[in-house]
Amino acid sequence: MAQRNVHYEAAFEDYLRAKGLPYVAVDEAKKAIFGKISLKSFDFVVYSSGGANLLVDIKGRKFPDSIPGPKRGTGKAWENWITRGDLEGLTEWEKVFGEGFMAVLIFAYWLQGPPQRAPFEDVHVFRKNYYAFAAIPLTDYMTFAKPRSRKWQTMAMPAKEFARQAKDILEFL
Repeated sequence: MAQRNVHYEAAFEDYLRAKGLPYVAVDEAKKAIFGKISLKSFDFVVYSSGGANLLVDIKGRKFPDSIPGPKRGTGKAWENWITRGDLEGLTEWEKVFGEGFMAVLIFAYWLQGPPQRAPFEDVHVFRKNYYAFAAIPLTDYMTFAKPRSRKWQTMAMPAKEFARQAKDILEFL
């Protein structure tokens, strides 16, 4: 396993290893430069046995303890913002890799409550913490995303729509 300083990325890499999924961790220190354009790096190439291979960018977020009742699945529970740089970089990488590769955002949620109260079926334990991974193809994300902050150049999907659209990564493999 690569040395990962970001616990969300390390948890996802541990998840891939535990599932026996073939992948390559991208070394950000060897970031590619095409012509005069520097592209924001992504985190993993995950190989598929049946569909497109995935170019994965991990976005780590805390997932609050689930609240029973009508507030479930709203607010901070489905934080999913990204930067315009994330969007532009992944779009370009998908072009560079070409046919057979698909850019995917993986939101690695660090569960803040007991896993049995989380709205995820597949919960992964890593370093005594619980994580769940929600995947969405970049093209689907762009369909629903709206600007969040002009100052920070961020965008996000409405939480309820994200909860409907995001899937388990295994559905793509």
